[in-house]
Amino acid sequence: MSLQDLKVSRSSNAARIAGAIAVIVLVALVAAPWWAGRADMRLMSELFLYLALASLWNLMAGYAGLVSVGQQAYVGFGGYLLFALTIFSGVDPLLAVVAAGGLGALVSIPVAMLLFRLRGAYFAIGTWVMAEVFRLVFAQIGALGGGSGTSLPVGIVKSLAASRSGRESLSYWLALAAAAGTVVAVYLFLRSRKGLALTAIRDNELAARSLGIDVWRTKFIVYVVTAALTAMVGALIFLQKLRISPDAAFSVNDWTAFVIFIVVIGGIGTLEGPIIGTLVFFALRETMADLGTIYLLVLGLVAIVVMLKAPKGIWGFIQSRFDLQLFPLGYRVLGNLTRKDN
Repeated sequence: MSLQDLKVSRSSNAARIAGAIAVIVLVALVAAPWWAGRADMRLMSELFLYLALASLWNLMAGYAGLVSVGQQAYVGFGGYLLFALTIFSGVDPLLAVVAAGGLGALVSIPVAMLLFRLRGAYFAIGTWVMAEVFRLVFAQIGALGGGSGTSLPVGIVKSLAASRSGRESLSYWLALAAAAGTVVAVYLFLRSRKGLALTAIRDNELAARSLGIDVWRTKFIVYVVTAALTAMVGALIFLQKLRISPDAAFSVNDWTAFVIFIVVIGGIGTLEGPIIGTLVFFALRETMADLGTIYLLVLGLVAIVVMLKAPKGIWGFIQSRFDLQLFPLGYRVLGNLTRKDN
C-alpha cells in the first residue's frame, strides 16, 4: 500500500468563492454612504456592532466554554470610559475608543481571577452579578450624571467631523470596521496555535489537559481579549448614541440576551453562526418590532424551534447537510488512496 496524490489543505472551493463574495460585499458596504440613506446606514451600523458582540461572545462561550451572561459589564464600561476620557481628559474620541479597550483588559484581569474560581452555572451567575456591580458603581458617579446618565457635549461630537453627514459616515465606517475586524481577528486567532489549543479544550477539556495544554491560561487569555474588544465595541455603540445611562449601558437584555439569541440560532462554536444569527435577528426585528410583546414571544418561539430541530444552530444544520465550511479552520485530505502492487 502506498499513498499517492494526497494533499492536505485548509481551503476549499466553497471557501474561496465565499471569500471572493465577501470582498465584493465589503467593498459595496464601504461605499454605502454614497448609495444608502441615513436610516439604512444607522440600521447597518447597529447590525455590524451586534455582529461584533456576537462573534466575541461565541469565541468565549462556543470555544472556551465560558458561558457569560454578564458581557454587558464591558459594553457599559467601554461606553462610560469613552464619555469620561473625552469629557474630563479631553482625549480624542477615536483614541478614547482604543483606550477603553486597553482599560477594559486591565479591569478584566482581577475580575477573571475572581470569576475563574467558579464553574458552570455558578460562573454564569457570577458574570451577571459582576455586571450589576459595574452598573451600581457607575450609577454613583455624579460627574457622569449618576443614575440618569449624561450626553456627549456638542463640541466633542463636532470634533469627529464638521458636518452631520460626515459624522454619520464616520460612525458607519467605524461600526463596519469593528465587525469586519472582529470576525477576521477571531478567525486568525482560531487558526493559530492558541486557537488549536482552544478547539481541543472545546472538544474535550480532559484530553486537552493530558496533552499538556494549559487550560486555565488559555481561557484566561480569551476572557481578557474578549473583554477588551467588547469594551471597544461598547465605546463605539455609545459614540453613536451620544448619550449614556447605567440602565442603557448595562442592559442585560440588549447586550447579552439578544447576543446569546443570535449565537444560539446561528450556530454556537462556528464562525459563520453569528453572521447568520445576526441577519435572522435583524430580519425578525425589523418585520415584527411593531408588534410589541408578540415580537419577543416570536423570538422565544424561534429559539425553541431551532434548538429542538437544529441543536447546532442554522449554520450547523446547513454544514451537516451540505458539508460547507466558509471559514476553514481544520485541514482536509485531498486525493485518493491507491494500491500499488510490487
